Amino acid sequence: MAEGDPFEDWLDIVEAARELNIHPQSMRRLIKQGRVPARLYGGKYLIERDQLLMFKSNYDPRPGRKRSPRLL
Repeated sequence: MAEGDPFEDWLDIVEAARELNIHPQSMRRLIKQGRVPARLYGGKYLIERDQLLMFKSNYDPRPGRKRSPRLL
């Protein structure tokens, strides 16, 4: 009875960081800040692939404050 990997829809910190093109420590910081939802399993953070893709759609990896659109 060979079933698929139960963690195929989950990424660890290194895989998620690679997906966002950032350093794994930056990924860990985003998790600690609560900006990326993750679960601690067996001493490792796991991020659901769908959640990461939603976060990625609005994430700007450039450092510093981002310009906000000016209201007239």
